[in-house]
Amino acid sequence: MRVVYRGLAAIGVAAAVAVALVVVVFPAGPDEVAAGPVTAPPAAPSSSGPAPSTAAPPSASASASAPPTLAAEAMPSPSPGSSLAPGYTAMEALYADPRVPKLTGRIKRLRLASPTRKVVKDRRTGLIVPNLSKPWKSYGAAPFTTKQVLPKARTGVRGMFVTCPLPTMRQKSPRDTALLAARWTLNHHPKGSRITWLASQPVKNGWMLVYRVKYGKHQSRAAVVVMDGGMSKPGLAFVTVPDSQRKQWRDIGRVVAGVRVLG
Repeated sequence: MRVVYRGLAAIGVAAAVAVALVVVVFPAGPDEVAAGPVTAPPAAPSSSGPAPSTAAPPSASASASAPPTLAAEAMPSPSPGSSLAPGYTAMEALYADPRVPKLTGRIKRLRLASPTRKVVKDRRTGLIVPNLSKPWKSYGAAPFTTKQVLPKARTGVRGMFVTCPLPTMRQKSPRDTALLAARWTLNHHPKGSRITWLASQPVKNGWMLVYRVKYGKHQSRAAVVVMDGGMSKPGLAFVTVPDSQRKQWRDIGRVVAGVRVLG
């Protein structure tokens, strides 16, 4: 019987040790696991090995040495004719537009004629512009502030001379402001239009550009004058005449010579 009691006592001790081991090996409760860092689970330990230790977080030096992601390096190019692309300035978007070539110093200056006596006063832009003679006539201005047009042509494109507050971003340089305005005028030319510069020069309180707009087998002559008329925005005078009405191309010179500040 003494041997039996000793055996039962040994079994009891072994059972107590087993319970203690179970308590040590079992992981913490579910609340503690949820509060820990979200990492990949460690490899399952063998039944005879020690309990797995908590993995240390990656060091700051390792994070700093990681290569940058492509998302931080790849910046999309602005598409032609689109509004300002994210991350680009107005001038960067202009230079990326294949429809608008770079304006170099080799572009000639235009000899300006004497301004006409008949004028139109645009008080919203603070500008005075020529009132062109027939076949030009005044027309409903909206969405501009003044508008003169030529008769409708067979091609569906006709001459137009308008003024309005500057519809684009004003730049530090009057020349850059005029470049952005010229790019904007492509919205009022047929699809696929491209610019070729013909003349560029400063005018009083602003800048003037004359250019050719090519679309398919046809073209227009156009010009913009951006001038500070003392309003919250500079004023824009824009004229375009298609090749089907080329007799009025001479009026473009009258327009750029006749724009001046009101008052």
